[in-house]
Amino acid sequence: MTERPLWTPDDARIAASNLRRFMERVERSQGISLETYDDVLRYSIERPHAFWSTLWDFCDVVAAHRGSRVLVDGDKMPGASFFPDARLNYAENLLRRSDDSDALVFRGEDKVERRMSWRELNAMVARLHRALSAAGVKAGDRVCAVVPNMPEAIVCFLATASLGAIWSSCSPDFGERGILDRFGQIGPKILITCDGYYYAGKTIRMGEKIANVLKEMKTVERTVVIDYIGESDQVAGSVRAGVRFTRFLFGHGDQPIAFAQLAFDHPLYILYSSGTTGIPKCIVHSAGGILLKHLAEHVLNTDTKPSDRLFYFSTCGWMMWNWLVSGLAAGATLLLYDGSPFHPDERALFDYAEAEAMTIFGTSAKYIDAVKKSGLTPRTTHNLEPLRAMLSTGSPLSAESFDFVYHDIKPDMQLASISGGTDICGCFVGGNPLSPVWRGEIQGAMLGMAMDVYADDGTPVRGEKGELVCVKPFPSMPVMFWNDPDGMKYHNAYFARFPGIWCHGDFAEITPHGGMIIHGRSDATLNPGGVRIGTAEIYAQVERVPEVIEALAIGQEWDGDVRVILFVRLRAGAALDGDLIARIRKQIRDGASPRHVPAKIVAVADIPRTKSGKITELAVRDVVHGREVKNREALANPQALDLYRDIPELSS
Repeated sequence: MTERPLWTPDDARIAASNLRRFMERVERSQGISLETYDDVLRYSIERPHAFWSTLWDFCDVVAAHRGSRVLVDGDKMPGASFFPDARLNYAENLLRRSDDSDALVFRGEDKVERRMSWRELNAMVARLHRALSAAGVKAGDRVCAVVPNMPEAIVCFLATASLGAIWSSCSPDFGERGILDRFGQIGPKILITCDGYYYAGKTIRMGEKIANVLKEMKTVERTVVIDYIGESDQVAGSVRAGVRFTRFLFGHGDQPIAFAQLAFDHPLYILYSSGTTGIPKCIVHSAGGILLKHLAEHVLNTDTKPSDRLFYFSTCGWMMWNWLVSGLAAGATLLLYDGSPFHPDERALFDYAEAEAMTIFGTSAKYIDAVKKSGLTPRTTHNLEPLRAMLSTGSPLSAESFDFVYHDIKPDMQLASISGGTDICGCFVGGNPLSPVWRGEIQGAMLGMAMDVYADDGTPVRGEKGELVCVKPFPSMPVMFWNDPDGMKYHNAYFARFPGIWCHGDFAEITPHGGMIIHGRSDATLNPGGVRIGTAEIYAQVERVPEVIEALAIGQEWDGDVRVILFVRLRAGAALDGDLIARIRKQIRDGASPRHVPAKIVAVADIPRTKSGKITELAVRDVVHGREVKNREALANPQALDLYRDIPELSS
């Protein structure tokens, strides 16, 4: 462990932060002195009524009615209720600005470039609000979308929310079964799609896929087709109840919206579990809970301001898209990108960052590692002067990737590794503007989140690995799972392991600095000789071997125990010979421990991953053991699973 942090905020940055202003407000209004981030975190956990109420006021939440009650049954999880008397609208809180500055900037690879001002965004949402209303959409109806990360996606989401209808989206690269497994469960009234999209320079058409989906999704009364590749006329004419997006809007005015004022826990959208172990679970999130949680994360933890130009590389099928959209509530300009982050080359996103004076750059740990291995050094190739924070999630960020960011991207910025989940559409742990960044560590718990690490017997542990838990309620807990009338699926997903405690399924460790290291999913934890090993610990070492592009580790049941199997995808021209195997094993032994060293190392041509880019150890483990993978459609590259079937090296 390094003796000094990689980055520490200076006094000027701390003084100018939203969080410092929040702390001063607490002191003025409540007489509570808060000096450090740990002070604010403790206040937010021990005084939840005061914290969430002050956040509401600090962020000027727009509501028809707030009510006097902040938290009811705060000792119950599940069962706690935040702001039970409030009436508000999520979309109204995101559309408070209406000027001619950029609200949305969009790049679709190197094919499309567009801008939308706050005034234009408000006007288009208003028109679509009226068009959806005229089509019979009302509060509680479902509006689903298969769309790229483009301005119209945000317009459609906000118009849906303005009516109190329930939004759900996935990206256009989902297969027919993947779309039906999700939307087929919730019965949408309106389906919004596009005519096609671009990826890695290729044009992919959508008409046939959507037509086939609609044959099975009988609830859809109108199919609205957004023009992206110039073929919306043909697609709208070829699908059931099809209409071009511009035609759907025709004749509807852009007068100010009468936003539906709804309960705090009124459903806002439905997200989905990965679906790699069965049909995806439909996770229903509340408008008020998401608004408050995202305001805490954007305004306080990320320090997002109206002057910021906020980017997160995501598709509409990943919760980080939903998180990004909430940046509008902080008044920030959103920078949208759709397509391959490496088209036409590895400079693409950094070209975008330079051209648009990006201030907050959000991406995945996998992307940072890929840039590192590409040989690009953005610090020398791009002007990144405005950039003050880089955010990473999706999988654990290795210590070596921390080094790369500070050495080769930018030394004088905050690197915030964040971790949470679709389950809460937010973060359990992440960054903050007051604390230092230590190599390989997440800075700490997010505000309002009472995080801990438990041993198997439910006791807190320090200095060792265990289950990541949250011991107190927070606003963005799901309202429910769809089609779960008795709540048992919901209960079993989070509360069956430790009653009354949210157990997230991450294998984690609290550091001496009070930070957090995530060692991977606990259900993918390896158990050789009864010792729990996080897969991320192995990956962190294997990624140091130049010949290895990426790796995947599983535990194989063998001879009454479990042995570690490591699969590696190699660079072109590299061969998994005896020398490379020996170097990989030595790197793991020296950098982790002898217990981490795999019994077998196998070269593979591809590694299966989910639509959001996460490698899927569980599906590979099932294939290796001859078990059926229940939902291949959840994977971006399901054909890769066939590479792991009947491997001769694993039979001895």
